Amino acid sequence: MKNLLSYKKILYLLNNNAMKMKSKIEKLLINNQISTCKIVVLLVLLVFSNQFITAQERVITTGVPFLLVASDARAAGMGDQGVATSSDAYSQQWNPAKYVFALDKQGFSINYTPYLTQLVNDISLGQVNYFNRISERSAFATSLRYFSLGEIELRQNFDDVANVVKPNELALDGSYSLKLSDHFGMAVGGRYIRSNLKIADINNDAVAGTSFAVDVAGFFQSEEIAFNDFNGRYRLGFNFQNMGPKISYDGTRSDVTSNYLPANLRLGGGFDFILDEYSKVALNVEFAKLLVPTPQVSGSAGNGYNGRDLTGPNGVPDGIVDKLDYDKALDDYKRTNWVSGIFKSFSDAPGGFSEELKEVTYSAGAEYSYQDSFAMRLGYFHESPMKGARKFFSLGAGFKYNVVKVDVSYLFNASKIKSPLENTLRFSLTFNFGDKYDDL
Repeated sequence: MKNLLSYKKILYLLNNNAMKMKSKIEKLLINNQISTCKIVVLLVLLVFSNQFITAQERVITTGVPFLLVASDARAAGMGDQGVATSSDAYSQQWNPAKYVFALDKQGFSINYTPYLTQLVNDISLGQVNYFNRISERSAFATSLRYFSLGEIELRQNFDDVANVVKPNELALDGSYSLKLSDHFGMAVGGRYIRSNLKIADINNDAVAGTSFAVDVAGFFQSEEIAFNDFNGRYRLGFNFQNMGPKISYDGTRSDVTSNYLPANLRLGGGFDFILDEYSKVALNVEFAKLLVPTPQVSGSAGNGYNGRDLTGPNGVPDGIVDKLDYDKALDDYKRTNWVSGIFKSFSDAPGGFSEELKEVTYSAGAEYSYQDSFAMRLGYFHESPMKGARKFFSLGAGFKYNVVKVDVSYLFNASKIKSPLENTLRFSLTFNFGDKYDDL
């Protein structure tokens, strides 16, 4: 008999992969492994799961999705963006090339993000960052990100004493950035990823999945430009993130049984309206796309395949889109390695260019700052209803006193699909110290 998953674990799996969760729930119900009260809860979740699945087409899912969650409150307050915003201690996640434009020599930050707060109180994402601008033209940074699922109770039988486990995931980063000119810098980063989610049972050991990834980023910041009524500065940035081998939980490193990392491309730009020596307004926009192949299998909980005619009984297209094509598309998708997947991600959507565009998310944000001691922020994030349906507004604020800065943000969901961060306060604490650099 299989281990019984707790209510919290069910919610977590539902949030990260609704189709897989639906299958797990069905098995539990069929095998009669849950109590009456949990059956009621699961039926409610099943209804939600069906609505989630049928409302979308080929949603791209990956392993370790916690790598894409905005952990710092400043970026979260501007619609989860940071690839082209001004440099700060949190740049490691968004664009490490910004560190060579930091005004402080060193910085240290602590971030805390509660997760699924409306349902549980011990799932959270935490991150610590440190950077050091070691010269006028170079900087290095490191960070540790830790995602905890709290405590989960497992039982072989309903009335057994619970076995309490604490699944978690982490990522340890390092980056080096270099100014190639007075206004442009680039950075490379490396990342070790460990996902300890597999649950041991009588037949299997609990082996943590591990992988590594690299980032390549660039950042341009113009000099201050004088206009009629204000001065201005524009910024551009890009980041190829999380490019690395698939993550596996069975030790085989097989493409078929492994999950893609959330490789991601971010592009963005921003403009600072420098109103006077005290006040500044920054407007920013960012676009992002997962560098992961589009699932060729569409559909609603396995109710058919409405993709391409790939094969027939003799191994060649037969003019009929049927289960053979479904199985072939699914097999090809699983066997695609991560390098090929990056290149395929730009042109493999069965719906053509229009579907590729739906895989691009965008966000817009604004930040007003006064004397670098107080800031107000707002933002909006949008994802196509056919590719995940995330939509939300955000508000944020920042307060700085001496070397200490506190940032907070709050998310307002604008989608029919519930957000795990809805109505959640995020906090970040930053300490900047050392010599100051000129703001070119």
